[in-house]
Amino acid sequence: MAGKIGYTLVSVLLVGYFVLAGHRGVVLIGQGTWVTVPFGIAVLVMPLIGAWFLWRTTRFARDAGKLAKELEAEGGLPVDDLPRTPSGRIEQAAADAAFAERQAEAEANPRDWRCWFRLALAYHDARDTPRARKAMEHAIALRAGRA
Repeated sequence: MAGKIGYTLVSVLLVGYFVLAGHRGVVLIGQGTWVTVPFGIAVLVMPLIGAWFLWRTTRFARDAGKLAKELEAEGGLPVDDLPRTPSGRIEQAAADAAFAERQAEAEANPRDWRCWFRLALAYHDARDTPRARKAMEHAIALRAGRA
């Protein structure tokens, strides 16, 4: 719950920043000089890119959360019983072993979003965030019938 509150707070602050930066871009364009117009356009582009990124990230988090709730209701979430270091991180050897199991499961059932969801968790536990995101995106697409 604290993560959702933090995410919402940061999102609201970013939207506020986008509005302020967008306003500044409009003001620069309104000045109409050969220097301020290109700067104004550049200032407007940055909030647009940021808003697009925020929208995609929020949609991804929402969709992954829906899948997690569905899988939890089915009793299909993996048990979080991997050994941890004193700092709380999952031990790499245990994460790698769990990853091998999840990868084999996904290879055996390539059209099952549940296997891809669990594979995404295994990638995350193994500290491979880019592949975790790709696997989760694939799970979301499979569940939505887009893959």
